[in-house]
Amino acid sequence: MAEKTYGLEHLEFSGFGKVYRNLTVQELVEHEYQNNEAKFGPAGAVVVNTEKYPERKPEIKYFVDEASTTEDMWWGSGNKKITTEVFDRMQARVLTHLSNDKLYINDVFCGQENNRISIRMVSKKAWHAHFFHNLYFAPTDEELEKFQPEYTILNACDYEEKESEKMSLTDRSFVLVNLETKMILIGGTENSDEMKKVIFSVMNFLLPLQGVLTMHSAANIGKENDVALFLGCEGSGKTTLSNDPNKRSWHRRLIGDDCHGWSDDGIFNLENGCYAKCLNLDRELEPDIYRAVRFGAIMENVMMNDKREAEYQDDSRTQNTRVTYQQSYIHNPVIPGKGGHPDTLIILANDLYGVLPPVARLTPDQAVYYFLSGYSSHQVNEGGQVKLQADFSFCFGASFMTLRPNIYAELLAQKLERHGTTSYLVNTGWTGGSFGTGQRIPLTETRRIVDAILDGSVNNSVFVKDPVFGIDVPKQLTGVDSRILIPQNTWEDQNAFESVRKELAGQFIENFEKYAKDGPETGDIIATKYLYNEYNKLSSAGPHV
Repeated sequence: MAEKTYGLEHLEFSGFGKVYRNLTVQELVEHEYQNNEAKFGPAGAVVVNTEKYPERKPEIKYFVDEASTTEDMWWGSGNKKITTEVFDRMQARVLTHLSNDKLYINDVFCGQENNRISIRMVSKKAWHAHFFHNLYFAPTDEELEKFQPEYTILNACDYEEKESEKMSLTDRSFVLVNLETKMILIGGTENSDEMKKVIFSVMNFLLPLQGVLTMHSAANIGKENDVALFLGCEGSGKTTLSNDPNKRSWHRRLIGDDCHGWSDDGIFNLENGCYAKCLNLDRELEPDIYRAVRFGAIMENVMMNDKREAEYQDDSRTQNTRVTYQQSYIHNPVIPGKGGHPDTLIILANDLYGVLPPVARLTPDQAVYYFLSGYSSHQVNEGGQVKLQADFSFCFGASFMTLRPNIYAELLAQKLERHGTTSYLVNTGWTGGSFGTGQRIPLTETRRIVDAILDGSVNNSVFVKDPVFGIDVPKQLTGVDSRILIPQNTWEDQNAFESVRKELAGQFIENFEKYAKDGPETGDIIATKYLYNEYNKLSSAGPHV
Protein backbone atom coordinates (compact mmCIF):
# COMPACT_ATOMS: atom_id res chain seq x y z
CA MET A 1 0.00 0.00 0.00
CA ALA A 2 1.45 3.37 -1.02
CA GLU A 3 2.38 5.81 1.72
CA LYS A 4 0.30 8.95 2.02
CA THR A 5 2.03 12.12 0.83
CA TYR A 6 -0.82 14.58 1.62
CA GLY A 7 -0.40 16.57 -1.60
CA LEU A 8 3.39 16.97 -1.33
CA GLU A 9 3.75 15.21 -4.70
CA HIS A 10 2.68 18.48 -6.35
CA LEU A 11 5.92 20.11 -5.13
CA GLU A 12 8.16 17.93 -7.33
CA PHE A 13 9.96 15.93 -4.66
CA SER A 14 12.05 13.24 -6.32
CA GLY A 15 10.73 10.66 -3.88
CA PHE A 16 9.31 10.14 -0.40
CA GLY A 17 10.15 8.37 2.78
CA LYS A 18 7.64 8.13 5.61
CA VAL A 19 5.48 11.28 5.93
CA TYR A 20 3.89 12.10 9.30
CA ARG A 21 1.11 14.68 9.45
CA ASN A 22 -0.22 16.55 12.51
CA LEU A 23 0.94 14.07 15.13
CA THR A 24 -0.19 14.50 18.72
CA VAL A 25 2.17 16.03 21.27
CA GLN A 26 2.73 12.59 22.79
CA GLU A 27 3.66 11.16 19.39
CA LEU A 28 5.91 14.11 18.55
CA VAL A 29 7.79 13.87 21.85
CA GLU A 30 8.35 10.16 21.26
CA HIS A 31 9.76 10.91 17.78
CA GLU A 32 11.97 13.68 19.18
CA TYR A 33 13.63 11.27 21.58
CA GLN A 34 13.87 8.47 19.01
CA ASN A 35 15.49 10.88 16.52
CA ASN A 36 17.87 12.21 19.18
CA GLU A 37 16.53 15.73 18.59
CA ALA A 38 15.76 16.52 22.22
CA LYS A 39 16.63 15.70 25.81
CA PHE A 40 14.57 15.44 28.97
CA GLY A 41 13.92 18.72 30.75
CA PRO A 42 12.10 19.95 33.86
CA ALA A 43 8.64 18.48 34.55
CA GLY A 44 8.64 16.57 31.26
CA ALA A 45 9.42 19.49 28.95
CA VAL A 46 11.76 18.72 26.04
CA VAL A 47 15.03 20.62 25.61
CA VAL A 48 16.51 21.31 22.17
CA ASN A 49 19.78 22.91 21.14
CA THR A 50 19.96 24.85 17.87
CA GLU A 51 23.74 24.44 17.80
CA LYS A 52 25.60 27.22 15.97
CA TYR A 53 22.44 29.26 15.37
CA PRO A 54 21.10 30.09 18.85
CA GLU A 55 19.84 33.45 17.55
CA ARG A 56 17.63 34.50 14.66
CA LYS A 57 19.65 36.09 11.83
CA PRO A 58 17.62 38.87 10.14
CA GLU A 59 20.29 39.37 7.49
CA ILE A 60 19.63 35.96 5.86
CA LYS A 61 15.99 36.74 4.95
CA TYR A 62 15.14 37.64 1.33
CA PHE A 63 11.95 38.33 -0.62
CA VAL A 64 11.46 37.69 -4.31
CA ASP A 65 11.33 40.96 -6.22
CA GLU A 66 8.36 40.45 -8.53
CA ALA A 67 5.64 42.64 -10.00
CA SER A 68 2.66 41.72 -7.81
CA THR A 69 4.32 42.60 -4.50
CA THR A 70 7.37 44.77 -5.06
CA GLU A 71 5.40 48.03 -5.21
CA ASP A 72 4.09 47.54 -1.67
CA MET A 73 7.23 45.97 -0.18
CA TRP A 74 9.45 48.23 1.94
CA TRP A 75 12.87 47.58 0.39
CA GLY A 76 14.67 48.99 3.37
CA SER A 77 15.61 47.79 6.82
CA GLY A 78 15.76 43.96 6.80
CA ASN A 79 13.88 43.28 3.54
CA LYS A 80 16.33 42.26 0.84
CA LYS A 81 15.73 41.26 -2.77
CA ILE A 82 16.37 38.09 -4.70
CA THR A 83 15.24 37.20 -8.19
CA THR A 84 12.61 34.64 -9.12
CA GLU A 85 15.32 32.64 -10.88
CA VAL A 86 17.42 32.35 -7.71
CA PHE A 87 14.40 31.37 -5.65
CA ASP A 88 13.39 28.65 -8.11
CA ARG A 89 16.91 27.20 -8.15
CA MET A 90 17.03 27.22 -4.35
CA GLN A 91 13.60 25.58 -4.14
CA ALA A 92 14.78 22.77 -6.40
CA ARG A 93 17.83 22.21 -4.19
CA VAL A 94 15.76 22.23 -0.99
CA LEU A 95 13.28 19.74 -2.49
CA THR A 96 16.15 17.46 -3.51
CA HIS A 97 17.57 17.63 0.01
CA LEU A 98 14.22 16.76 1.62
CA SER A 99 13.36 13.98 -0.84
CA ASN A 100 13.37 10.28 0.10
CA ASP A 101 13.61 11.06 3.80
CA LYS A 102 11.29 10.97 6.78
CA LEU A 103 9.25 14.20 6.90
CA TYR A 104 6.96 15.85 9.41
CA ILE A 105 4.03 18.03 8.31
CA ASN A 106 2.10 20.36 10.58
CA ASP A 107 -0.93 22.17 9.14
CA VAL A 108 -2.08 25.23 11.08
CA PHE A 109 -3.77 28.62 10.90
CA CYS A 110 -2.09 31.91 11.76
CA GLY A 111 -4.59 34.61 12.72
CA GLN A 112 -8.33 34.26 13.30
CA GLU A 113 -11.60 34.20 11.37
CA ASN A 114 -11.42 36.54 8.34
CA ASN A 115 -7.85 37.53 9.17
CA ARG A 116 -6.06 34.21 9.01
CA ILE A 117 -3.95 32.20 6.58
CA SER A 118 -3.47 28.45 6.33
CA ILE A 119 0.15 27.28 6.58
CA ARG A 120 1.86 23.95 6.01
CA MET A 121 5.26 23.40 7.58
CA VAL A 122 7.40 20.54 6.22
CA SER A 123 10.61 19.54 8.04
CA LYS A 124 12.86 16.62 8.87
CA LYS A 125 12.66 17.63 12.53
CA ALA A 126 9.78 16.39 14.67
CA TRP A 127 10.35 19.24 17.11
CA HIS A 128 9.66 21.80 14.38
CA ALA A 129 6.21 20.23 13.92
CA HIS A 130 5.84 20.29 17.71
CA PHE A 131 6.74 24.00 17.73
CA PHE A 132 4.03 24.74 15.17
CA HIS A 133 1.54 22.67 17.16
CA ASN A 134 2.31 24.75 20.26
CA LEU A 135 2.33 28.16 18.63
CA TYR A 136 -0.49 28.27 16.07
CA PHE A 137 -4.16 27.38 15.71
CA ALA A 138 -4.88 23.73 14.96
CA PRO A 139 -7.56 22.98 12.36
CA THR A 140 -10.62 21.06 13.48
CA ASP A 141 -10.96 17.49 12.18
CA GLU A 142 -13.35 18.77 9.52
CA GLU A 143 -10.99 21.61 8.51
CA LEU A 144 -8.05 19.21 8.39
CA GLU A 145 -9.93 16.87 6.09
CA LYS A 146 -10.20 19.58 3.41
CA PHE A 147 -7.11 21.59 4.39
CA GLN A 148 -5.40 23.45 1.54
CA PRO A 149 -2.32 25.43 2.56
CA GLU A 150 -2.07 28.99 1.30
CA TYR A 151 1.59 29.19 2.36
CA THR A 152 4.08 26.33 2.56
CA ILE A 153 7.34 26.33 4.50
CA LEU A 154 10.02 23.88 3.41
CA ASN A 155 12.41 23.71 6.35
CA ALA A 156 15.71 22.14 5.30
CA CYS A 157 17.44 23.14 8.53
CA ASP A 158 20.43 20.83 7.94
CA TYR A 159 21.06 22.04 4.37
CA GLU A 160 23.66 24.76 3.87
CA GLU A 161 24.03 26.43 0.49
CA LYS A 162 27.67 26.00 -0.50
CA GLU A 163 27.23 28.27 -3.53
CA SER A 164 25.77 31.14 -1.51
CA GLU A 165 27.87 33.78 -3.31
CA LYS A 166 26.81 32.44 -6.68
CA MET A 167 23.20 32.69 -5.49
CA SER A 168 23.78 36.28 -4.28
CA LEU A 169 23.21 35.23 -0.66
CA THR A 170 25.29 36.59 2.21
CA ASP A 171 25.39 33.32 4.15
CA ARG A 172 25.11 29.58 3.73
CA SER A 173 21.94 29.71 5.84
CA PHE A 174 18.88 31.38 4.35
CA VAL A 175 15.21 32.31 4.70
CA LEU A 176 13.64 32.97 1.30
CA VAL A 177 10.07 34.14 0.66
CA ASN A 178 8.09 34.19 -2.56
CA LEU A 179 4.83 36.06 -1.87
CA GLU A 180 3.57 35.33 -5.39
CA THR A 181 3.86 31.53 -5.21
CA LYS A 182 3.42 31.58 -1.40
CA MET A 183 6.46 29.41 -0.80
CA ILE A 184 8.99 29.87 2.01
CA LEU A 185 12.40 28.15 2.10
CA ILE A 186 14.55 27.80 5.21
CA GLY A 187 18.00 26.25 5.24
CA GLY A 188 21.09 25.99 7.40
CA THR A 189 19.48 27.01 10.70
CA GLU A 190 17.34 25.06 13.15
CA ASN A 191 16.30 28.13 15.16
CA SER A 192 12.52 28.23 15.63
CA ASP A 193 12.38 32.02 15.62
CA GLU A 194 13.21 32.02 11.90
CA MET A 195 9.92 30.21 11.23
CA LYS A 196 7.93 32.33 13.67
CA LYS A 197 9.20 35.68 12.40
CA VAL A 198 8.95 34.85 8.70
CA ILE A 199 5.26 34.03 9.19
CA PHE A 200 4.83 37.29 11.12
CA SER A 201 6.57 39.06 8.20
CA VAL A 202 3.97 37.65 5.83
CA MET A 203 1.10 38.75 8.10
CA ASN A 204 2.71 42.20 8.40
CA PHE A 205 2.49 42.41 4.61
CA LEU A 206 -1.02 41.06 4.08
CA LEU A 207 -3.19 42.47 6.88
CA PRO A 208 -2.28 46.20 6.97
CA LEU A 209 -3.18 46.46 3.29
CA GLN A 210 -6.68 45.39 4.41
CA GLY A 211 -6.80 48.01 7.19
CA VAL A 212 -5.73 45.66 9.99
CA LEU A 213 -2.79 46.91 12.07
CA THR A 214 -0.29 44.17 12.94
CA MET A 215 1.87 44.73 16.01
CA HIS A 216 4.79 43.15 17.86
CA SER A 217 2.87 43.23 21.11
CA ALA A 218 1.29 41.44 24.04
CA ALA A 219 -2.28 41.98 25.21
CA ASN A 220 -4.44 41.18 28.21
CA ILE A 221 -7.97 41.91 29.41
CA GLY A 222 -9.41 42.94 32.77
CA LYS A 223 -12.58 42.29 34.73
CA GLU A 224 -14.50 45.04 32.94
CA ASN A 225 -13.37 43.71 29.54
CA ASP A 226 -10.82 46.54 29.33
CA VAL A 227 -8.02 45.61 26.95
CA ALA A 228 -4.37 46.62 27.35
CA LEU A 229 -1.71 46.43 24.64
CA PHE A 230 2.01 46.14 25.45
CA LEU A 231 4.29 47.18 22.56
CA GLY A 232 8.04 46.66 22.68
CA CYS A 233 11.17 45.06 21.27
CA GLU A 234 12.33 41.59 22.28
CA GLY A 235 13.43 41.56 25.91
CA SER A 236 11.49 44.69 26.87
CA GLY A 237 9.05 42.79 29.10
CA LYS A 238 5.96 42.15 26.93
CA THR A 239 5.45 38.55 28.03
CA THR A 240 6.40 39.16 31.66
CA LEU A 241 4.14 42.18 32.18
CA SER A 242 1.15 40.85 30.25
CA ASN A 243 1.14 37.69 32.41
CA ASP A 244 -0.53 38.99 35.58
CA PRO A 245 0.84 37.22 38.71
CA ASN A 246 -1.45 38.94 41.23
CA LYS A 247 -2.83 36.48 43.77
CA ARG A 248 -6.42 37.72 43.92
CA SER A 249 -9.83 36.38 43.02
CA TRP A 250 -9.67 38.10 39.62
CA HIS A 251 -6.59 38.93 37.65
CA ARG A 252 -6.08 40.08 34.08
CA ARG A 253 -6.34 37.34 31.48
CA LEU A 254 -3.78 36.91 28.73
CA ILE A 255 -4.97 37.45 25.15
CA GLY A 256 -1.49 36.82 23.73
CA ASP A 257 2.17 37.53 24.40
CA ASP A 258 3.82 38.49 21.10
CA CYS A 259 1.91 39.13 17.84
CA HIS A 260 -1.49 40.77 17.42
CA GLY A 261 -3.80 42.35 14.88
CA TRP A 262 -6.10 45.32 15.48
CA SER A 263 -9.12 45.16 13.17
CA ASP A 264 -12.43 47.01 13.06
CA ASP A 265 -13.71 44.45 15.58
CA GLY A 266 -10.86 44.80 18.11
CA ILE A 267 -7.68 42.99 19.12
CA PHE A 268 -6.91 39.39 18.16
CA ASN A 269 -3.93 37.12 18.69
CA LEU A 270 -2.20 35.91 15.54
CA GLU A 271 -0.94 32.91 17.50
CA ASN A 272 -2.32 30.38 19.98
CA GLY A 273 0.80 29.85 22.04
CA CYS A 274 3.50 31.70 23.95
CA TYR A 275 7.18 32.26 23.20
CA ALA A 276 8.69 33.34 26.52
CA LYS A 277 12.26 34.24 27.35
CA CYS A 278 13.83 31.95 29.95
CA LEU A 279 16.87 33.97 30.99
CA ASN A 280 16.65 34.55 34.76
CA LEU A 281 13.19 32.97 34.88
CA ASP A 282 11.99 33.19 38.48
CA ARG A 283 9.23 31.12 40.11
CA GLU A 284 8.02 34.03 42.27
CA LEU A 285 8.26 36.89 39.76
CA GLU A 286 6.95 35.02 36.70
CA PRO A 287 4.83 32.17 38.10
CA ASP A 288 2.67 31.60 35.00
CA ILE A 289 5.68 31.16 32.72
CA TYR A 290 7.51 29.05 35.31
CA ARG A 291 4.55 26.66 35.67
CA ALA A 292 4.20 26.38 31.89
CA VAL A 293 7.54 24.55 31.74
CA ARG A 294 6.12 21.02 31.73
CA PHE A 295 5.25 18.19 29.38
CA GLY A 296 4.42 19.55 25.94
CA ALA A 297 6.57 22.66 26.30
CA ILE A 298 9.75 23.08 24.22
CA MET A 299 12.78 24.68 25.86
CA GLU A 300 15.23 26.07 23.33
CA ASN A 301 18.94 26.59 24.13
CA VAL A 302 18.35 26.51 27.90
CA MET A 303 21.39 25.16 29.75
CA MET A 304 20.85 22.11 31.97
CA ASN A 305 22.90 20.72 34.86
CA ASP A 306 23.73 17.05 35.49
CA LYS A 307 20.45 16.55 37.33
CA ARG A 308 18.46 17.74 34.27
CA GLU A 309 17.54 20.94 36.09
CA ALA A 310 17.35 24.18 34.14
CA GLU A 311 20.10 26.74 34.74
CA TYR A 312 18.04 29.81 33.92
CA GLN A 313 20.84 32.23 34.82
CA ASP A 314 23.28 30.62 32.38
CA ASP A 315 23.56 32.69 29.19
CA SER A 316 26.72 31.02 27.90
CA ARG A 317 24.92 29.71 24.81
CA THR A 318 22.68 32.73 24.28
CA GLN A 319 20.76 35.36 26.24
CA ASN A 320 17.78 34.51 24.05
CA THR A 321 16.83 31.22 25.71
CA ARG A 322 13.16 30.40 25.09
CA VAL A 323 10.25 28.20 26.08
CA THR A 324 7.28 27.63 23.75
CA TYR A 325 3.96 26.33 25.05
CA GLN A 326 0.27 26.39 24.21
CA GLN A 327 -1.64 29.33 25.67
CA SER A 328 -3.82 26.86 27.57
CA TYR A 329 -0.78 26.12 29.77
CA ILE A 330 -1.16 29.37 31.70
CA HIS A 331 -3.78 30.24 34.29
CA ASN A 332 -7.12 31.57 32.99
CA PRO A 333 -6.15 32.55 29.42
CA VAL A 334 -8.45 33.97 26.74
CA ILE A 335 -8.83 31.25 24.07
CA PRO A 336 -9.00 32.05 21.25
CA GLY A 337 -7.14 35.22 22.16
CA LYS A 338 -9.24 38.23 21.24
CA GLY A 339 -10.87 41.23 22.84
CA GLY A 340 -12.41 44.59 22.08
CA HIS A 341 -10.60 47.78 21.14
CA PRO A 342 -7.79 48.58 23.60
CA ASP A 343 -8.45 51.10 26.34
CA THR A 344 -4.74 51.38 27.10
CA LEU A 345 -1.55 51.25 25.05
CA ILE A 346 1.69 50.73 26.97
CA ILE A 347 4.92 51.29 25.04
CA LEU A 348 7.84 49.51 26.70
CA ALA A 349 11.40 50.86 26.52
CA ASN A 350 14.38 49.00 27.92
CA ASP A 351 16.50 52.11 28.59
CA LEU A 352 19.97 51.14 29.78
CA TYR A 353 20.95 54.82 29.82
CA GLY A 354 18.70 55.31 32.84
CA VAL A 355 17.29 58.71 31.78
CA LEU A 356 13.76 57.86 30.61
CA PRO A 357 11.21 57.92 33.44
CA PRO A 358 9.73 54.62 34.67
CA VAL A 359 6.35 55.87 33.46
CA ALA A 360 5.04 58.79 31.41
CA ARG A 361 1.70 59.67 29.84
CA LEU A 362 1.79 60.20 26.08
CA THR A 363 -0.30 62.23 23.68
CA PRO A 364 -1.51 60.31 20.59
CA ASP A 365 1.21 62.03 18.52
CA GLN A 366 3.86 60.99 21.03
CA ALA A 367 2.55 57.41 21.04
CA VAL A 368 2.95 57.20 17.25
CA TYR A 369 6.41 58.80 17.54
CA TYR A 370 7.67 56.24 20.07
CA PHE A 371 5.99 53.42 18.13
CA LEU A 372 7.94 54.41 15.04
CA SER A 373 11.12 55.08 17.00
CA GLY A 374 11.02 51.52 18.36
CA TYR A 375 13.58 52.49 20.99
CA SER A 376 15.53 49.99 23.05
CA SER A 377 19.22 49.74 23.99
CA HIS A 378 21.98 47.21 24.57
CA GLN A 379 25.65 46.87 25.45
CA VAL A 380 28.44 46.62 22.88
CA ASN A 381 32.06 45.71 23.40
CA GLU A 382 34.43 47.99 21.54
CA GLY A 383 38.07 47.08 21.98
CA GLY A 384 37.47 45.62 25.42
CA GLN A 385 35.43 48.63 26.53
CA VAL A 386 31.72 48.13 27.19
CA LYS A 387 29.56 50.91 25.77
CA LEU A 388 25.84 51.49 25.49
CA GLN A 389 24.09 51.67 22.15
CA ALA A 390 20.62 52.96 21.41
CA ASP A 391 18.59 50.74 19.08
CA PHE A 392 15.82 52.13 16.90
CA SER A 393 13.76 49.37 15.30
CA PHE A 394 10.70 51.01 13.75
CA CYS A 395 7.39 49.60 15.00
CA PHE A 396 9.48 47.46 17.38
CA GLY A 397 10.29 45.01 14.61
CA ALA A 398 12.09 46.58 11.67
CA SER A 399 13.51 43.26 10.50
CA PHE A 400 10.06 41.71 10.09
CA MET A 401 7.89 44.71 9.12
CA THR A 402 7.43 44.34 5.38
CA LEU A 403 5.46 47.44 4.35
CA ARG A 404 6.46 51.09 4.40
CA PRO A 405 6.63 52.19 8.05
CA ASN A 406 4.22 55.08 7.56
CA ILE A 407 1.46 52.55 6.76
CA TYR A 408 1.66 51.09 10.27
CA ALA A 409 1.97 54.58 11.76
CA GLU A 410 -1.11 55.92 10.02
CA LEU A 411 -3.14 52.87 11.05
CA LEU A 412 -2.09 53.27 14.69
CA ALA A 413 -2.87 56.99 14.68
CA GLN A 414 -6.30 56.39 13.18
CA LYS A 415 -7.19 53.66 15.65
CA LEU A 416 -5.96 55.60 18.71
CA GLU A 417 -8.10 58.55 17.70
CA ARG A 418 -11.16 56.51 16.72
CA HIS A 419 -11.25 54.45 19.92
CA GLY A 420 -9.93 56.97 22.45
CA THR A 421 -7.06 54.75 23.57
CA THR A 422 -4.84 56.26 26.28
CA SER A 423 -1.09 55.76 25.83
CA TYR A 424 1.82 55.47 28.26
CA LEU A 425 5.58 54.95 28.06
CA VAL A 426 7.01 52.50 30.62
CA ASN A 427 10.77 52.17 31.04
CA THR A 428 11.73 48.64 32.10
CA GLY A 429 15.45 49.50 32.10
CA TRP A 430 17.76 51.34 34.49
CA THR A 431 17.48 53.91 37.27
CA GLY A 432 20.04 55.73 39.45
CA GLY A 433 22.56 55.79 36.61
CA SER A 434 23.28 54.04 33.36
CA PHE A 435 24.05 50.33 33.08
CA GLY A 436 27.11 49.60 35.19
CA THR A 437 26.44 52.47 37.61
CA GLY A 438 22.75 52.31 38.41
CA GLN A 439 20.48 49.32 38.75
CA ARG A 440 17.52 47.86 36.92
CA ILE A 441 14.12 49.20 37.95
CA PRO A 442 12.76 46.37 40.14
CA LEU A 443 10.15 44.24 38.40
CA THR A 444 7.94 44.60 41.47
CA GLU A 445 7.93 48.39 40.99
CA THR A 446 7.23 48.09 37.27
CA ARG A 447 4.29 45.80 37.98
CA ARG A 448 2.87 48.36 40.45
CA ILE A 449 3.28 51.05 37.80
CA VAL A 450 1.39 48.93 35.26
CA ASP A 451 -1.30 48.23 37.88
CA ALA A 452 -1.68 51.99 38.50
CA ILE A 453 -2.11 52.57 34.76
CA LEU A 454 -4.66 49.79 34.35
CA ASP A 455 -6.73 50.48 37.48
CA GLY A 456 -6.81 54.20 36.64
CA SER A 457 -5.15 55.41 39.86
CA VAL A 458 -2.39 57.01 37.78
CA ASN A 459 -4.94 59.72 36.96
CA ASN A 460 -4.83 60.88 40.61
CA SER A 461 -1.19 61.90 40.18
CA VAL A 462 0.31 65.32 39.68
CA PHE A 463 2.24 65.32 36.40
CA VAL A 464 5.31 67.32 35.42
CA LYS A 465 6.66 67.68 31.90
CA ASP A 466 10.06 66.27 31.04
CA PRO A 467 11.96 69.35 29.80
CA VAL A 468 13.69 67.47 26.97
CA PHE A 469 11.36 64.69 25.82
CA GLY A 470 8.18 66.65 26.53
CA ILE A 471 6.34 63.70 28.08
CA ASP A 472 4.16 63.98 31.21
CA VAL A 473 5.71 62.26 34.24
CA PRO A 474 3.76 61.51 37.47
CA LYS A 475 5.35 62.74 40.70
CA GLN A 476 3.71 60.03 42.82
CA LEU A 477 1.86 56.74 42.38
CA THR A 478 0.15 54.61 45.01
CA GLY A 479 2.45 51.82 46.15
CA VAL A 480 5.42 53.01 44.05
CA ASP A 481 8.64 54.47 45.47
CA SER A 482 8.25 58.11 44.39
CA ARG A 483 12.04 58.61 44.35
CA ILE A 484 12.38 56.58 41.13
CA LEU A 485 9.62 58.38 39.20
CA ILE A 486 11.73 61.45 38.35
CA PRO A 487 14.94 59.98 36.86
CA GLN A 488 17.33 62.82 37.71
CA ASN A 489 16.43 62.51 41.40
CA THR A 490 17.99 59.03 41.45
CA TRP A 491 21.34 60.13 40.02
CA GLU A 492 24.09 61.30 42.38
CA ASP A 493 25.92 63.13 39.61
CA GLN A 494 23.47 65.64 38.10
CA ASN A 495 25.94 66.77 35.46
CA ALA A 496 26.34 63.18 34.32
CA PHE A 497 22.56 62.81 34.13
CA GLU A 498 22.17 65.89 31.96
CA SER A 499 25.00 64.75 29.71
CA VAL A 500 23.54 61.25 29.23
CA ARG A 501 20.01 62.58 28.68
CA LYS A 502 21.40 64.96 26.06
CA GLU A 503 23.19 62.05 24.40
CA LEU A 504 20.05 59.90 24.22
CA ALA A 505 17.86 62.78 23.00
CA GLY A 506 20.45 63.44 20.30
CA GLN A 507 20.21 59.84 19.15
CA PHE A 508 16.42 60.10 18.91
CA ILE A 509 16.83 63.21 16.78
CA GLU A 510 19.52 61.64 14.62
CA ASN A 511 17.36 58.56 14.04
CA PHE A 512 14.72 60.72 12.35
CA GLU A 513 16.98 63.18 10.54
CA LYS A 514 16.97 60.97 7.47
CA TYR A 515 13.17 60.96 7.41
CA ALA A 516 12.21 64.40 8.69
CA LYS A 517 14.50 66.38 6.38
CA ASP A 518 12.14 65.82 3.44
CA GLY A 519 9.07 67.07 5.30
CA PRO A 520 5.89 65.20 6.23
CA GLU A 521 4.30 65.20 2.77
CA THR A 522 6.85 63.01 0.98
CA GLY A 523 5.28 59.74 -0.19
CA ASP A 524 7.62 57.10 1.23
CA ILE A 525 8.89 58.87 4.32
CA ILE A 526 8.48 57.37 7.75
CA ALA A 527 7.95 60.79 9.31
CA THR A 528 4.20 61.17 9.09
CA LYS A 529 2.71 64.40 10.38
CA TYR A 530 2.37 62.80 13.82
CA LEU A 531 5.99 61.99 14.46
CA TYR A 532 7.17 64.98 12.44
CA ASN A 533 5.53 67.26 15.01
CA GLU A 534 7.20 65.38 17.87
CA TYR A 535 10.54 65.41 16.08
CA ASN A 536 10.33 69.18 15.77
CA LYS A 537 9.43 69.58 19.44
CA LEU A 538 12.31 67.37 20.55
CA SER A 539 14.71 69.13 18.18
CA SER A 540 13.69 72.49 19.67
CA ALA A 541 13.83 71.43 23.32
CA GLY A 542 16.73 69.02 23.18
CA PRO A 543 20.25 69.08 21.77
CA HIS A 544 20.97 69.16 18.09
CA VAL A 545 23.23 66.53 16.61
